Amino acid sequence: MSVLDSALAADRMGPTIRTEAPPVPTSIRDTGLTPESVIALALKVLYVQGALSGRKLSDRLRLPFEIVDDILLDLQQRHFAEVGGVRGHGRGSYVFDLTSAGRARAQEAMDGNVYVGPAPVTMETYSEWVKRQSVLGMAIEPEEIQACLSHLILPDQVLRQLGPAVNSGRSLFLYGHAGNGKTEAATSIARMLKGRIYLPFAVEVEGRVIVLRDAVHHELSAGEAGDAAEDENSASFLSPMPGFDQRFAYVDRPVVFTGGELTLDQLDLKYDAQAKFYRAPVQMKANGGVLIIDDLGRQMVRVDELLNRWMVPLERRVDYLTLHTGHSFQVPFDCLLVFSTNLEPSELVDEAFLRRIHYKIHMDNPTREEYEEIFRRACEARGIAYDRTAVDRIFRDYYDGRHIPPRGCHPRDIVLHVCDLARYERREPSLDERSLDDSCRAYFLDEG
Repeated sequence: MSVLDSALAADRMGPTIRTEAPPVPTSIRDTGLTPESVIALALKVLYVQGALSGRKLSDRLRLPFEIVDDILLDLQQRHFAEVGGVRGHGRGSYVFDLTSAGRARAQEAMDGNVYVGPAPVTMETYSEWVKRQSVLGMAIEPEEIQACLSHLILPDQVLRQLGPAVNSGRSLFLYGHAGNGKTEAATSIARMLKGRIYLPFAVEVEGRVIVLRDAVHHELSAGEAGDAAEDENSASFLSPMPGFDQRFAYVDRPVVFTGGELTLDQLDLKYDAQAKFYRAPVQMKANGGVLIIDDLGRQMVRVDELLNRWMVPLERRVDYLTLHTGHSFQVPFDCLLVFSTNLEPSELVDEAFLRRIHYKIHMDNPTREEYEEIFRRACEARGIAYDRTAVDRIFRDYYDGRHIPPRGCHPRDIVLHVCDLARYERREPSLDERSLDDSCRAYFLDEG
């Protein structure tokens, strides 16, 4: 079954309740990796980090000690490694170090690439677990949608549109004037995603390593982030590994946020010519979560080039990446893709692209009633007594008087100006006429 067929099947079946975890491999064959690649990685770890106990090497490779012990026996038989000491009972406590021949072999491995970290998983294994943890068909209740957006004053129509859009796990286009909450709505959507996913630290394709886990977007739990105990005889050291393949991290569904800094090369594999391994592109890091493209149209790259790059992923839910050797391969595209822009969509993108965006939601200017509620909340947050006549004055003198359209961010910003002025004058902030007028004149452009 293809990635697309599996995704559509998951969509028809509704939300998936995950009860599985990547099984712990019991042999090198179970890892999907070749013995040579695991041996090379073990050599590099010992070369870079120096002598390690068998258990410590197991921790660094994130492979069960039974597999690592087979590797160590092989290294000893080839005279690449030797026992340099003992820190406890059993082979797990033996301290292994490289021989001169082992160091020479490790240097050869380093010439291939200098990746030193958890053993990777195969692309096939990665793709399988992306499908099993798909964002398609997520079930988020209306009450949860409203709770996550409760800090925003949004029309009921927008809330009714956002709910199905998030639950679809597909794509969303937020548009409207600057300051009406598009970015905040997008980041709030990210907080709606429930559950955690298993995400590999690295993926292997054609013998090449792609580092996937990003500390910015994939935060480890306290237990995973900490190093194993230094004392191999301690209870924590001897406790069994958690019941899943440790080449995976168990993380919150990722949220990847990009804005005007986004360039086309960030959507492709990033090859480090010195380290000789790859770093995953932003959309691959976002699999299983949300990818937010904020401020569309302000990027350094041309909009049509940027949007053309998304055509196939949006249509087929797969992406194609290319190694520097020229080898292309398929990777799942499984994230809720959120675009937001201040520009007019019809002038920004063509009909063919808009057709592939399933939900288009207009974030309009606030009504007078909505504006008053935003202003009231802004005052409450700053400990200022709310006065409705202040809003009357703002509308009379600025929105109506100067033909300035009200935006959702204006109340917050004006109240902050009032607070700044009061702090400068060493007094309590209030919505008196002078404070309000000084703050508005400092905030709005004087085009007269």
